[in-house]
Amino acid sequence: MTVVLYGIPNCDTVKKARTWLEENGFNPEFHDFKKKGITAAKLNEWCDVFGWEQVLNKKGTTWRALSPDVQKNVTDQKTAVEVLLQNNSAIKRPVIEVDGKPVLISFNEEQYRSVLK
Repeated sequence: MTVVLYGIPNCDTVKKARTWLEENGFNPEFHDFKKKGITAAKLNEWCDVFGWEQVLNKKGTTWRALSPDVQKNVTDQKTAVEVLLQNNSAIKRPVIEVDGKPVLISFNEEQYRSVLK
């Protein structure tokens, strides 16, 4: 089983997820999308699985720092992906993929336990 954890290293939620994965015997590959970037295809794949409203983190400081005009123009998956490509810190994180398929977003220990055990 190949596990990839997408996120940014200084995010507390990513740190919690990474710790949980390692403590439970998973050795996740870490994809830092600040350094390695993220593709529109990958974002669209995540949106297809989780819904664009889940992938776009409207509670974070990156989203809140965007202009009201940019925010109000995000009305669907296409516009959300465009904003996320320019502002990848607004991606809800972490995203966990298992064997190339997105299975989890954010961190919830119960969800992780049920999906990965």
